[in-house]
Amino acid sequence: MENKVGRALRRGVALGLVLAAAWGVSLMADLGAVGDGLAGLGEEPALAVTLMAAQLGELPGGAKGLTDWRRLLLEASPLLEQGEGAVLELGAGGGGGAPAGGEDPDPEDGEEDMDQPNLQPPDSGDGIVEMTGQGKEGSLYLRDGGVYVYNRTDRELDASLLREGTVDVPLGEGPHILIVHTHGSEAYSMTDGDVYEESDPYRTTDCAHNVVRVGEEMATVFRAYGFQVIHDTTLCDYPAYNGAYDRSKAVVEQWLKRYPSIRVVLDVHRDALVGSDGEIYKMVSTEAGEKVAQVMMVLGTDAGGAEHPRWKDNLAFALRLQKNLVKGYTSLVRPTVLRTSRYNQHLSPCSILVEVGGHGNSLSEAIAGGRLWADNVARTLLEMREENQSGS
Repeated sequence: MENKVGRALRRGVALGLVLAAAWGVSLMADLGAVGDGLAGLGEEPALAVTLMAAQLGELPGGAKGLTDWRRLLLEASPLLEQGEGAVLELGAGGGGGAPAGGEDPDPEDGEEDMDQPNLQPPDSGDGIVEMTGQGKEGSLYLRDGGVYVYNRTDRELDASLLREGTVDVPLGEGPHILIVHTHGSEAYSMTDGDVYEESDPYRTTDCAHNVVRVGEEMATVFRAYGFQVIHDTTLCDYPAYNGAYDRSKAVVEQWLKRYPSIRVVLDVHRDALVGSDGEIYKMVSTEAGEKVAQVMMVLGTDAGGAEHPRWKDNLAFALRLQKNLVKGYTSLVRPTVLRTSRYNQHLSPCSILVEVGGHGNSLSEAIAGGRLWADNVARTLLEMREENQSGS
């Protein structure tokens, strides 16, 4: 209750400040110059987005529009009103947006790893908000039937990209699937009684309680379908978070050299989604009456300048998986995300970064979502094997 009252007070003060500022500008500013500035804001909405974010906080994913006091605030300032479209476009990013704090750039892209996300438990029991990430119409989304791709690169891409890559997964003798964890210590909320010793907030080196456990559950599903799986349980983010992608790269290269038969590489993570007021968002879907964590596939590209000649083939593979997933489940998968960095996916075709739920989800939800995802992927791989054998 105190948290909600505090938010209301902050928003009331923010509204008063903006109204006062707008009145002051109307008295002192060159109205012609102000008009010119506002006219150009529709083309450069970043300022309006920044101002809105400062006053309103982040909009939860899936928001359809602005209501109540948000609408009043927007209409009180032509500057903010000009940027409404951009605000709504960015505010809905939770429906398929990229990890809020769970990723670090590919070191070989000329970037250093980001600092470890500072995740804290919610202030109150209602601080975890359930969301279901879904695709939507908009300039940042590419759509092909029920499959959505969220373009987080700076490139202008069109729907033809979704059909450019080729999928070739020859599954012969030897290990077929490699599962690794660049951020293996990532863990989940303890809301379902899953208690663990934290190495950092929402992180643990106990592999029975972190994302490594989810990877093992997925490996179990793949093995049940007859696939040979290597599950590397190295915690590449411990004891140091920075440099995790360098360490996981060495892990992947080691296994690919030892077993050239590996055709699918999965880097399994969990997401982290936090609102500006400290709310923690958990990504959920209800499948066959059971609440499970949503799963998101993240694909790297060459948009950051690093060589990644087969990224479109990786995307084609992910889309093949997602097409079957959207047929079989209500909303198990969030839109596939295209990012600037490579995430070591240049090492092998059919490489995917997989986010299973977020830190607001429970471990049991993540296990359930991960198993459903792996089950569908296994059946899709068997379909592809039959197609290759029949020559179709």
